[in-house]
Amino acid sequence: MEGQYHSIESFGTVDGPGIRFVLFLQGCPMRCLYCHNPDTWSFFQGKRITVETVVNQVLKYQAYLKNGGVTVSGGEPLRQVPFLIELFTELKKHHIHTAIDTSGILFDQNNVSLFDDLMKVTDLVLLDIKAYSESAHLKLTGQSNKNILAFAKYLSQKNVPVWIRYVLVPGLTDDHHEMIAVRQFIETLPNVQKIEVLPYHSMGEKKYEALGIRYALKGVKEPDETLIAEAERILVYGKR
Repeated sequence: MEGQYHSIESFGTVDGPGIRFVLFLQGCPMRCLYCHNPDTWSFFQGKRITVETVVNQVLKYQAYLKNGGVTVSGGEPLRQVPFLIELFTELKKHHIHTAIDTSGILFDQNNVSLFDDLMKVTDLVLLDIKAYSESAHLKLTGQSNKNILAFAKYLSQKNVPVWIRYVLVPGLTDDHHEMIAVRQFIETLPNVQKIEVLPYHSMGEKKYEALGIRYALKGVKEPDETLIAEAERILVYGKR
């Protein structure tokens, strides 16, 4: 089976536990204002790669992945669930830890059996919670968050280990009440093992310029230590 991918990072350290082989798949329906990979959006670009080729590349680095594994990111990896199932099934034959970095936007509640098959070979889900309220999520991403919240609840019911990621953008995702709402939702999910606050950065701005896309957050500064500490106080430690 072939997948449509954007790029590969053979020595990732921020996409799950340990050192990770990271496969970035192509295509995403979200348009997050702070996205730093707009080159992964298009469903009509990218390259093709077989499961066999990915596995063979991973095995070359297996000695370095003992405390890590393979993470599939994007773009949005849930766009290619059959490919993920086959890939992870092959990786598990080699006892390699598997993780998905996803927004959950493409969770299909009418095809749960497909996701059941995927979760059987998935060790960890890195789930991006952008916002809790529908209005805030629409403003931030252009999409509803109903599938995302449903996916989070599904993962909880399946007891799949989850790390929650929350991107902190001054003036956009730093609303006190919104962060409390996100934390309260997380508290209903007993399978969450870790919560990460990811400070916004503007390193992707040059990509927008190169692609001829307007960068909506031009001029927005990175959060300072005080704001980061406040977000962690609420989201990580659950203090109001």
